[in-house]
Amino acid sequence: MLDVRRLRLLRELQIRGTLASVAAALHQSPSSVSQQLSLLEQEVGVELLRKVGRRVQLTPQAEILVEHTSAVLERLERAESDLAASLDEATGTFRLAVFQSVALALMPATLSILETEHPRLRVTMTQREPESALYETWAREFDLVIAEKYPGHNTPWHPELDAVDLTTDEVRLAVPPAGSRFGDITSIAGAARAPWVMEPSGVASRHFAEQACRVAGFEPDVRYETADLQAQISLIESGHAVALLPDLLWLNRTPPVTLHRLAGRPRRTIFTSARRASAHSPGVTATRQALSRAVAEGR
Repeated sequence: MLDVRRLRLLRELQIRGTLASVAAALHQSPSSVSQQLSLLEQEVGVELLRKVGRRVQLTPQAEILVEHTSAVLERLERAESDLAASLDEATGTFRLAVFQSVALALMPATLSILETEHPRLRVTMTQREPESALYETWAREFDLVIAEKYPGHNTPWHPELDAVDLTTDEVRLAVPPAGSRFGDITSIAGAARAPWVMEPSGVASRHFAEQACRVAGFEPDVRYETADLQAQISLIESGHAVALLPDLLWLNRTPPVTLHRLAGRPRRTIFTSARRASAHSPGVTATRQALSRAVAEGR
């Protein structure tokens, strides 16, 4: 009988690439991970790892084992989910990954609902960009991720994850208040000579904003780059930049900047994603319901 814990180490090595990364993720020492994988090789009777420089590489036989391990782990997680669902109570630690605008607008109300209705559920929240958070949820570092999709920019696809739409919000051009520097800008084309503030390259909002400017006939002067949306708002409010910002930022607050609708009124989609094997667990169900209520109550 193969040891599932050792098989999981082999799968983690395929995902993370190095013994050190596996050890750090599972809170073990690299020597312990290496020893367990050596024992697994003895159990199966074939070579599973080969040294390539300073790294190790999975053999074709190891890849076969990993494929079966993924199915075994999914089945075990589904069994845990079904068992938990039979108790009909959300308990334990629930790991949630969010991006900043959701953390600011929805999480206070969501956490209040969960604390009141599911007091035995301990929710931890970590801010992550959706692109990396989806991968980390697939790798079982999080139980649920809140992610976003902009028009023309799809998120990475992982077959073991589901996707449930939460809400949509309109994306608008944000400029300084009337009477301020750049406060007379009313369209993207009119902001061709203005300095822009955007999130770092590689994220969906940056791709969308750059494409919107290019469609309008210019390359934006991205003078300021920050993932902190509060910092972006401050730069716009003080007359130093313009940006494209989603409406969720203004939930329960008055915008301190001037907002202009874009042609076609593009909308961002916010969705949640969990592993299909645990999608019906009490923790996932309770958190998704609380998020939906937070959206409804904020409108």
